[in-house]
Amino acid sequence: MRITFVLALLLCLNISSLHADPLQALLDAPHRSAEEKSRDIYRHPVETLRFFDVQQNMTVVEIWPGAGGWYTSLLAPYLYESGTYYAAQFPEDSDIAFFRRAVTRFKEKLASHPEVYDHVRITALNPPAYTAIAPAGTVDRVLTFRNVHNWAKAGKAEAVFASFFEALKPGGILGVVEHRAPEVRPLSRQIETGYMSEGYVIEQAEKAGFKLVARSEINANPKDQTNHPAGVWSLPPTLRLGDQDRETYQAIGESDRMTLKFVKPE
Repeated sequence: MRITFVLALLLCLNISSLHADPLQALLDAPHRSAEEKSRDIYRHPVETLRFFDVQQNMTVVEIWPGAGGWYTSLLAPYLYESGTYYAAQFPEDSDIAFFRRAVTRFKEKLASHPEVYDHVRITALNPPAYTAIAPAGTVDRVLTFRNVHNWAKAGKAEAVFASFFEALKPGGILGVVEHRAPEVRPLSRQIETGYMSEGYVIEQAEKAGFKLVARSEINANPKDQTNHPAGVWSLPPTLRLGDQDRETYQAIGESDRMTLKFVKPE
């Protein structure tokens, strides 16, 4: 019998039961770095992907996984055998140096473990030039983690959400995790601090044609009051203020986050 890629990982991890949860088991996979694993307590990846109902045989697009591809380390092997994983990255020909560097580093990550990442399909997203994140109407799940503030700042949120809607099948799910601002915070302040209101995110999704079907507090952090001098970047993992109040920000942990699930109506 052919041993599947995920089963081979389970065996490497000395998990004897063939019925072990492969997603849970991937948390300890050897291709994940210690730094990646240290963030599991803040990002709750297993619970989050279960909330979005990501199955191993699905076509999934992750939006802007960036240089590190934190969720790539889980989604790529999880979908390796019977699913399809698209990384909708920054354009390689962007005039923004940060974008170009991030894509280069992401590709280096993929090359470091071809046995895990050689099925990854890279597309690009940055309207108006790049909006086709996958063939239209072929995707089961579009997932984005902590990106909405960037699109709001660039004035591209409407176009980005429209690209999600175009890629998804009818009945497909859009999953959004984002730093959460109080509803009363003005949009300009949301963009400045990196924390967006749930109302803003829902409005953008609904404009594109999505329907909100569920919310979760999986990624909530009641310790985070969202009013830091350097915005969300005051907190881990960025710690932009350096040693200033470092212990305080480390004690808070990563940001308070909304977790929203939308559907493309059938």
